[in-house]
Amino acid sequence: MHNATRVLWVVKDRKESSLLKFYDQLGQEGCQRIEAVAMDMWKPYEKATKARCPHAAIVYDRFHVEQGFKRVIDVVRREEYAKVRGQERNAIKGLMYLLYTYPRNLRRKDRRRLDEAFKLNRRLFTTYMLQEELTHLWSYTYEGAAVKWFGHWYSWAIRSRINPVKNFARSIKAHLSGILAHCKHKINTSFLEGMNNKIKVIKRIAFGYRDFEYFFLKIRGAFL
Repeated sequence: MHNATRVLWVVKDRKESSLLKFYDQLGQEGCQRIEAVAMDMWKPYEKATKARCPHAAIVYDRFHVEQGFKRVIDVVRREEYAKVRGQERNAIKGLMYLLYTYPRNLRRKDRRRLDEAFKLNRRLFTTYMLQEELTHLWSYTYEGAAVKWFGHWYSWAIRSRINPVKNFARSIKAHLSGILAHCKHKINTSFLEGMNNKIKVIKRIAFGYRDFEYFFLKIRGAFL
């Protein structure tokens, strides 16, 4: 498990060619040993992985999928705020961070405030509940059951008649195989987020680096 948290490759960009160089460093034998790769839905990384590790499963990271839906919530919130006036507008104002929070993590007073807004605006309520329901997709171990559950969630999203929600649901459906890969491969990019935060601290302490090679060595050294 210790080896899983080591930094093996550092580059300045997110290009397909950069990841291809990493796979080329691993060589054909190394690439063949890779069973699954966790990533966000960044197409250049997916293309590079499929080119060098065609047998490896692509596992889309849960955090990035859920973050994508939070952006949908913000779009719907801004649309609704622009349309309404008076009491309803006041109820929606300042709700952004509460709408990002799942019901189980809300304080009682925040839950009451959301309930008041939802009574006045059904579209916000529907979007918020779809966010909460989407988290259940990652609780499944068997792909068949996950597919069946997603079918119900997708139908609800499409019937909502909320365009940002419908567009997101269609995007998820198009990438469903990579999302459902978590049923077999329990991996994600969460430890990478922690790495990124530590790297930011290293950079901030040094007030930035002009010599990128030295900076990369400092990063590798921090995760030995």
